[in-house]
Amino acid sequence: MFTGIVTDVGRVRAVRETNRDRRFEIETSFDLSSVDLGASISHAGVCLTVVEKGPNWFAVDVSRETLAVTTLSNWREGKRINLERAAKVGDELGGHIVSGHVDGIGEVISVAQEGGSHRVRIRAPRPLHRFIAPKGSITVEGVSLTVNEVEDDVFGVNLIPHTWDVTTLGELVAGVPVNLEIDMLARYLARWRETA
Repeated sequence: MFTGIVTDVGRVRAVRETNRDRRFEIETSFDLSSVDLGASISHAGVCLTVVEKGPNWFAVDVSRETLAVTTLSNWREGKRINLERAAKVGDELGGHIVSGHVDGIGEVISVAQEGGSHRVRIRAPRPLHRFIAPKGSITVEGVSLTVNEVEDDVFGVNLIPHTWDVTTLGELVAGVPVNLEIDMLARYLARWRETA
């Protein structure tokens, strides 16, 4: 589990095709002596397992399924990505509960400066859009955000200068695909209503 609070922006240093999957090597400023093989790390909102590591990098294997349902298939060497280590019992829950299981790929519709902040509008894929509510939580590229408004399948979020500066969200432009994870409570409430 994660909280959607990015703790490092890593960089893809190598991409290799393996038998059936793809291996990414990720440069990071994490203290890797405290990261065990088998540890879970969120990569732009996607929970992946550390399978190898070096002094300032680690590797993850990504299945064809994950490549098909996330933005990871577009990753190339040099790509900057939001990273978050798994939450520990007793950690501060600064964002919201995030599983690291991407629900769909959204598309950035517009980015506009509003004072010192930026308003970003994103189109969510159908039928995922019906799980997004004003003042609810959503994870975009691994970052926990509050939904400001919803208009059909488009929702808006406000990025404060800190979030803009210390995550990859400051690189967003119209047309860019983004990983989305809806609020876990919304997912279970909707499922309960379907079966009740």
